Amino acid sequence: MPDNHRTPIQTIQKRSLHDQAVEQIRDLIIEGHLEPGHRIDEAALTTELGISRTPFREALRTLAAEGLIEIRPSRGSRVRKLSTEEVHGLLELQAHLESLAGRLACERATDAEIAGLLDLHDRMIVLYEARDRLPYYKLNQEFHTRLAEAAGNSVLAETQRSLQARLKRIRFIGNRRPDFWSAAVHEHAEMAEALRARDGSRLAETMERHLKNTWDRVRNVISSEDR
Repeated sequence: MPDNHRTPIQTIQKRSLHDQAVEQIRDLIIEGHLEPGHRIDEAALTTELGISRTPFREALRTLAAEGLIEIRPSRGSRVRKLSTEEVHGLLELQAHLESLAGRLACERATDAEIAGLLDLHDRMIVLYEARDRLPYYKLNQEFHTRLAEAAGNSVLAETQRSLQARLKRIRFIGNRRPDFWSAAVHEHAEMAEALRARDGSRLAETMERHLKNTWDRVRNVISSEDR
């Protein structure tokens, strides 16, 4: 079930209209306010966001490319609903991909890239201690993306971004319970230690375990949605 505390919608400003619309609609999907399988009420959302239908529909096309929205000709758009099998398959693949990314990043990343990742981790911890879940989640996503980029393999990084986009709501669900979130933060602390030591084997193992544990944290929710 979605959280009861909804992040307030902010009226879209003229600057970066498309990007702001994409971000706010994406956040509504991630937090569960636009539920999987549900039709998107275009009239209501354009009013709330304060934008016309043209930029709104352009934003939906961007989110469709990310795998979060399904656009159905003459029937409107709806939030994409992933099956249990799809979620498990995506997380399984992501686990192996990010394991490889961690190993390669320890071998190939520059000192500046490592320092940047460790800084991201420290900022995540500050947000965790404040229990600021959505900003924490966004930095978490950035950490995983930048780690893949630090692996020095553009195909790996591109594939990681594609998979991560489709899993955005799923990964957010993984931190819905305090004990789940605490466990995930502990795993990120292990990642930071391995990065600092450039211990590729340890980081690879931690990344894979982290993604496999994500499945354990979300499986009950996804299974209930798939009925």
